[in-house]
Amino acid sequence: MIIVDCHQGTPEWAACRLGTPTASNFGKILTATGKVSAQRQDYMYELAGEAVSGRHEETFSSFRMQQGSEKESESRMVYEMENEIEVRQVGFVYKDERRMFGCSPDGLIDPDGGFESKDAKFTVQIKRLLDGKMVTEHVPQVQGNLYVCEREWWHFRSYCSGLPSLDIRCERDEKYISMLSEELERFCYELAGKIRELREMG
Repeated sequence: MIIVDCHQGTPEWAACRLGTPTASNFGKILTATGKVSAQRQDYMYELAGEAVSGRHEETFSSFRMQQGSEKESESRMVYEMENEIEVRQVGFVYKDERRMFGCSPDGLIDPDGGFESKDAKFTVQIKRLLDGKMVTEHVPQVQGNLYVCEREWWHFRSYCSGLPSLDIRCERDEKYISMLSEELERFCYELAGKIRELREMG
């Protein structure tokens, strides 16, 4: 893997993500159940547009989304204190020197772990706590992080200030990772073709 040491949210970090499939969106390529996502084509067109135009398409950022980003840091600090462990923050991680896809992990835990935190509303958090299982919609991202960062386990935390946290230790699902690897290669190959086609249009 190749680690880009920068702060998430900065122009350098945004440049790494431009036109690049990222783990937070791997579910748009391959679902948690191992099926090709219905969002695959639209996501490919979005990334092709970014690569050719050199800009990210403007997206709406609600107060809730901004608050979620702030709560991520709080969740990480609480986790560090509870477990007396250091969560190392990094900017962006590419799978390899080809820099075709990557991820922006919430943190790496040496020697072979990682950390992902999701901020949740009261209703969502209570449902997750009562269910007590890994949140299906975040499986592609967590397994994608494990694949990209070459880690053995990843700690998933659903966090809501004032309520108990849902903490799940996720091990590598080699069957899913194998499918994801194949689909990412296929997706990136097709994406490169779309980018070439658009650029030839002038």
